[in-house]
Amino acid sequence: MSATDLNGRETAPISPDALRIDADTAIAEIVEAIQEQVRGRLRRRGAVLGLSGGIDSSVCAALCVKSLGPERVFGLYMPEADSDPESLRLGRSLAEWLGIETALEDIAPALEAAGCYRRRDEAIRKVVPEYGPGWKSKLVLPGATGGSRLNVFSLVAQSPEGESRKVRLSLEAYLGIVAATNMKQRTRKQMEYYHADRLHYAVVGTPNRLEYDQGFFVKNGDGAADLKPIAHLYKTQVYALAEALEIPEEIRQRPPTTDTYSLPQTQEEFYFSLPYDKMDLCLYALNRGLPAEAVAGAAGLTPEQVEGVYADIRSKRRTTQYLHERPLLVQPVSERGTGADSFPEPAGNDPHR
Repeated sequence: MSATDLNGRETAPISPDALRIDADTAIAEIVEAIQEQVRGRLRRRGAVLGLSGGIDSSVCAALCVKSLGPERVFGLYMPEADSDPESLRLGRSLAEWLGIETALEDIAPALEAAGCYRRRDEAIRKVVPEYGPGWKSKLVLPGATGGSRLNVFSLVAQSPEGESRKVRLSLEAYLGIVAATNMKQRTRKQMEYYHADRLHYAVVGTPNRLEYDQGFFVKNGDGAADLKPIAHLYKTQVYALAEALEIPEEIRQRPPTTDTYSLPQTQEEFYFSLPYDKMDLCLYALNRGLPAEAVAGAAGLTPEQVEGVYADIRSKRRTTQYLHERPLLVQPVSERGTGADSFPEPAGNDPHR
């Protein structure tokens, strides 16, 4: 019998297996939902998604293939100047394994023309004046177990000679770097919607629950999509689906990465401050109203460290709430219903049907 507090909430320690799911049942549910959403609600012929060589996009691609068939799934490779070559190689290996059609869209020229790299470097030079050609960089946060409660970003800059330095970012420099690099996600999404419009397909977003909850996406960039089939799943559960779907082992073994900055960068050091499995357990426990003591052992943390993670989760929810907001209106506007019957039937001569 589980222990509870005076409010009836569970207080007994949770197991490291708290996030275990029946992967086959979850897959069947998502496959059915994709079919209904793409062909029913959205009235589209298939699905488009970016292939990064990561676990989330790979699982989403495999789920779309099971749901719609490989002939109705279109994958995009969208490298740029700072991309890890492994992303393209692994993305190609996945597409070949799935048997889907793909296209390569190098977005570096578009980013160069828009000033993405120039604007980023100008922002970096506010804290590292000598930063220029041949230099590399990334943004990092202090780890959640390091004793600091202040999530203040630092810049790691590496000279052409390989010398690295870590400097605290000013707010102006930080905002300038993020604003410039966000162009990458927004440019990729533009390409996804181009191909979706061309094919009369729907765009698939690939965030997992941890990313979706914590605002780890760019508004109108990788946050934009017509459907997000794994947003209800913790990252740990996405890996369980990947195993059941038999996603290639080298993709399942690849550490989660942002693949945004020129220096290698994990999601942990950039945003979450903890490995995904520990973050998943803390988010799960917080969502169930469990005290820090109930998850500390399973997460391999002290109760004090868990309280710090809880505070960080709540903080990120507050500061990224606007990412989830629809455009704000001065007055309410009547809206069409959301059911399939609310959408007009395509014209009889629609070439996409």
